[in-house]
Amino acid sequence: MLEPIVKKIEVPCGQAKAFKIFIEEMETWWPMDKFTVSVMAGGKAAGIRVEAKAGGKIIEVSADGTEYYWGTIKSYDPYSGFAMDFHIPHPDHMPCPPDHAGGGETFVELSFVPMEGNRTLVQLTQSNFEALGEMAVGVHGGYGGGWNMIFIGAYAQACAA
Repeated sequence: MLEPIVKKIEVPCGQAKAFKIFIEEMETWWPMDKFTVSVMAGGKAAGIRVEAKAGGKIIEVSADGTEYYWGTIKSYDPYSGFAMDFHIPHPDHMPCPPDHAGGGETFVELSFVPMEGNRTLVQLTQSNFEALGEMAVGVHGGYGGGWNMIFIGAYAQACAA
């Protein structure tokens, strides 16, 4: 069993804003030029659509309009946290339609804890890599480094803006 990836950061904004930036404004801070199915396939991503509710889907939209399923929100508790099945698949493992029924995703939980001085402690925990089968170890390593750029870098900068 692979250990969960855990990342914690303090962001310079209140709990509600930190939550909204992550879930409702994801396409404004996610590195669309690096971590998308579209880019892995040699194209461009146009956006990310997040249905911010329990049962909502997270969908990447490519420049040509193709939609790629990234995950499903399993629990949604504004502004304390949410959890989702999540995996950005390699283009070789496509198609993965928006009505994807599940399987082959990791589990990501985010919590948003208010702190003094209009700051928020945000924790991201990613687990269930075993669901990815033979790819689990490689994907675990990729996400381990990727979250440093995505979560600790891009997301934290968006909260500071």
